[in-house]
Amino acid sequence: MKRKERKFSPEYMGAIAHRGLHNNAYTENGLKAFQNAIENGFAFELDIHLTKDGQLVVCHDDDLKRTTGKEGIIEELTLAEIKENYRLLDGEEVPTFQEVLDLNKERRLIVVELKVHEGNYRPLAKAAKAALKQIKDKKKIVIISFDPRALLMMKHQGFGIGLLICKEYYWVWKWRHLFDSIDIEECLLTKPEVRKYHKRHIINTWTVEDPEHMKANKELADAQTFQLIEPELVKKIMEK
Repeated sequence: MKRKERKFSPEYMGAIAHRGLHNNAYTENGLKAFQNAIENGFAFELDIHLTKDGQLVVCHDDDLKRTTGKEGIIEELTLAEIKENYRLLDGEEVPTFQEVLDLNKERRLIVVELKVHEGNYRPLAKAAKAALKQIKDKKKIVIISFDPRALLMMKHQGFGIGLLICKEYYWVWKWRHLFDSIDIEECLLTKPEVRKYHKRHIINTWTVEDPEHMKANKELADAQTFQLIEPELVKKIMEK
């Protein structure tokens, strides 16, 4: 068994739907996309931000423009303002983290990315810890972030903790041993130090959009966060 593997569910060792199982009909990080992932049997990833009034909402960007068509920085808006004035492109509301947890009911594993905005890692992590107290099966949640400070605040909660690493900010690699795993950009998988790390540790990679890459990555990573690949093809590849 690899180091810290016991902290992760077998469900994590496979394919993870990036921002839900979104497509032309279902906007990313929306309840329809998450329901689609649940119905298709996939673990899924999402991103949480902290609103002006301390509530957790699910969205990748801090600006709502790309997924709603209307500008607005989440951290500068209250939850009520977001609910009243914004809609996802598929017509759904911008969901709160609690709404996603209520939808999922611990049926699928969720990879939760903490999206730190202008150094707000402390209140963001505090809110995340409060929201996740309700989780009974700790292996149904994995916490990730590019900000090691946010992750350090989430340690000792019983959840698997993964450090996000990308090509642009590869310097965070030096903090890898503080956490249970790494969640690394696909283009970095073949680096010698990453290959060496993988021999004893868990690796998830993102964001896989090519079926041929998914096949090749099976030897390089334990889990793969994917998007824009047909669900049945993903299942077929990961089962082999």
